[in-house]
Amino acid sequence: MTKNQIDKSFGNQQVESQERRQRIREVFDKVAPRYDLMNDAMSFGIHRLWKRRFARMADAGAGQVIVDLAGGTGDIAIRLARPDNCVLVVDPSVAMMHAGQQRHRLPCIAAPAEQMPFPDQSVDTLTIAFGIRNVTEMEPALAEMVRVLKPGGRCLILEFSKPQWWLKPFYDWHSFWVIPRLGAWIARQPAAYQYLVESIRKFPDQQEMKSLLEKAGLLDVRYKNLSFGIACIHTGRKPAENQ
Repeated sequence: MTKNQIDKSFGNQQVESQERRQRIREVFDKVAPRYDLMNDAMSFGIHRLWKRRFARMADAGAGQVIVDLAGGTGDIAIRLARPDNCVLVVDPSVAMMHAGQQRHRLPCIAAPAEQMPFPDQSVDTLTIAFGIRNVTEMEPALAEMVRVLKPGGRCLILEFSKPQWWLKPFYDWHSFWVIPRLGAWIARQPAAYQYLVESIRKFPDQQEMKSLLEKAGLLDVRYKNLSFGIACIHTGRKPAENQ
């Protein structure tokens, strides 16, 4: 392959990434006003139990700097915030964060996962709930998450995953038939929720995600299935300076 061909291929990849980033942002801008209501309808409220457990596992401590990446309306950040810590909501969708600020006054920063405006080793804990599958480029996003974490800092990811085999037929039926119709009825955005369903299907399974986190440089990577694997919490920590 010649240099011109390499440059052209790289340029095409950049254009595709920018287009995907724009499409995803448009999806979330459209669903922002009824996003939390749709989550309740789609999951029968179970997502609240998942998020409660996720927040407990984050174990937000006094004096910590905590970034809730792809934090959207702030429903995770609210659970982590205390008078003695600093919780920041980071999301590329201003519309999502604006919707959340009707309920909280936490600092919000508009930025993609691949380009967070924080110094190296400045964050104690980084959380991301139902957002990692929507990053434009997975490996650069994970590298950026590791970059901003302090040595010994923790990363926690809550995401849809692969359910157990006996549940999969029912889950597929709910995903492909019920969720887009709820999107049309409640959020008036069936196409947006069709995209969200498809993004779940393309997301790595539990073991694949574990491998990606280890490849990014995290240690003690583990995962915990929720609701028989419909969702999953992944955890890992950045190596300490002496490791």
